[in-house]
Amino acid sequence: MARILIAGCGDVGTALGLQLFQAGHQVFGVRRNAHLLPEAITPIAADITNLEEINNLPEDLDFLFFTAAPDSSTEEAYESTYRAGLRNLLQSLKDQSIRRVFFTSSTSVYAQSDGEWLDEDSPAEPLDFRGRVILSTEALLLEGPYPSTVLRAGGIYRPGSLRLLESVRSGKAVSIHGPPVYTNRIHLEDVAGALAHLMNLESPETLYLGVDDYPCDLREVVQWMARKIGVTPPTEDNFERRHLSSKRCSNAKLRASGYDFRYPTYREGYEAILADSRS
Repeated sequence: MARILIAGCGDVGTALGLQLFQAGHQVFGVRRNAHLLPEAITPIAADITNLEEINNLPEDLDFLFFTAAPDSSTEEAYESTYRAGLRNLLQSLKDQSIRRVFFTSSTSVYAQSDGEWLDEDSPAEPLDFRGRVILSTEALLLEGPYPSTVLRAGGIYRPGSLRLLESVRSGKAVSIHGPPVYTNRIHLEDVAGALAHLMNLESPETLYLGVDDYPCDLREVVQWMARKIGVTPPTEDNFERRHLSSKRCSNAKLRASGYDFRYPTYREGYEAILADSRS
């Protein structure tokens, strides 16, 4: 049994914590509203952006997962959550012999937008502050005192995430005219599953892309959803493409490590979500 701390224990951290608990580990979860955590995760009510609040974290930890996400899309929120939050955690845990730290990063660190295939060796040169802050947080971690692994996750979707489905149902979804706009997704349970899998490897590498098997054109997704829920598919619309991300991220390295996806494409994932919504 390992003693595991999940800092910034929101949706990803909670899903991960439940999987780790079911595997027999002791799991602690740090978040401001810790009363929302399930009983399987020992709650620690604290704000990781405030060093004083996390000065008394559990001792004898084996692993740390940093799964925080900012409350807003401002540069200040990104800086305080990611860089300051990680610095505070590393300072608070400096006397512990943690075996490895894991960070859920994002494929937003890649600026490529012409449908290129990307892997862990592709250049990460983000154009906006979000990607730059996340990339600098990766560097802070990898240059830190503990062995570390970064999982760059694609767009995470989950049970209850009906926004795209509802936009298709209401006719507000846009099917963009022109070349494909490739999107990269991963189901919440597979983000958690991949993190748990990497923790169990004897020597995981420092970087993996966390995306499913099938980066695909957004048009395909919304048209598939329209057929599934029995509405008219959106017609193609001329749309400002200048700021659209369009890249295809490969999960070959994660697959080669032995991870087997529960939801290998958006179809299996959204089928399960639709089934849940009907029930």
